[in-house]
Amino acid sequence: MTAVRRYDPFRELATLRDRMDRIFEDTLSGARREDDALAATWTPPVDVLEKRDRIVLTAELPGFTEDQIHLRFEDGVLTLDGERRFEKEADEARYHCVERSYGRFSRTFRLPANVDEERISASFANGLLVVELPKREEARTKSIRIRTENPPAVEPKK
Repeated sequence: MTAVRRYDPFRELATLRDRMDRIFEDTLSGARREDDALAATWTPPVDVLEKRDRIVLTAELPGFTEDQIHLRFEDGVLTLDGERRFEKEADEARYHCVERSYGRFSRTFRLPANVDEERISASFANGLLVVELPKREEARTKSIRIRTENPPAVEPKK
């Protein structure tokens, strides 16, 4: 028995937009070195999760070191960029297959205005970059208690 999944045209449009954004990012920030044919544009996969009190961005960057990754936050935009260089073998070795991606990458994420930029933190371990973007206290959703009161007594007309 297969699960029935409800069709959401807006989800499809969002997916299409993400793909188009990646195509334009790849085209505009492509490898500009003609001497390295193996250098190509690529985009590391990223998950963005919103919780009640923060936004968490997780990027897969296997094989990177912290000094190869650059992270900036300016005017509500988080920018993640870096470069994976192709290391050529010194001897006469030949590659039969190269499937890993090399070259520069750049990703930008427009964030909501409620992100507290003073408390943004990032950690990097086991090829995963995790960026914590806390929300400002006043921007969090708060529950408002509704009190039940007796309605005022209506006096009969004379």
